[in-house]
Amino acid sequence: MRLSALAAGIGALSDDTRRALYEYVAAQHAPVGRDEAATALGIRAHKVNFHLDRLVEEGLLDVEYRRLTGRTGPGAGRPSKLYRRSDREFSVSLPPRRYDLVGNILASSITRARDGQSLEAALHESAREHGLTAGRATIHDEDATITQLAAALAEQGYEPDDHDGVLALHNCPFDTLASKHTALVCALNESYVQGVADGMGCCQVDARLEPGEGRCCVRVHRREESARE
Repeated sequence: MRLSALAAGIGALSDDTRRALYEYVAAQHAPVGRDEAATALGIRAHKVNFHLDRLVEEGLLDVEYRRLTGRTGPGAGRPSKLYRRSDREFSVSLPPRRYDLVGNILASSITRARDGQSLEAALHESAREHGLTAGRATIHDEDATITQLAAALAEQGYEPDDHDGVLALHNCPFDTLASKHTALVCALNESYVQGVADGMGCCQVDARLEPGEGRCCVRVHRREESARE
């Protein structure tokens, strides 16, 4: 999700009434109707309706319709509008961090290693495959440019800067882990970034480990033969 959507969703909970309604609905084991929520929190029904629908708009709650009486057919009445917590996850980190991504890569690597692959090879392949998936989800074009790659990496929080055909990545999405387990995390980061480029079809670039102060350990270079064209 884009930062604007995440911020709007979390920002919706800054209202005390809305936050109380969200916490109440989330704590229930079954979907909640407007009247039930209004009674439980001592809030007028029309006000509850407004705030519940705002939480739905922001993706924090989902809606379903069901007759609470269990009756069907003519005379059974209209289905009730019920609210439940959305399965969507909201997390905002500034600067951007992607610990969920690195966790998935590491878990996949462990599975490969258990099947007999060397840990180094498992990390490389798992990271590259995750990168390929992310790249293909963005665009797949044999003529994808380094500018398009920069835009894709920006969406993932890398904060790229294109200077004379070299992308410096000013933010590391795995910063805390990279500072504690530098060799391991930087190696999978290199494979991941290359995977994003390859998945997009941006085949004229190489991701390289080039650590520097205050930025990601990976930089992306145009290949020499591409630069001469």
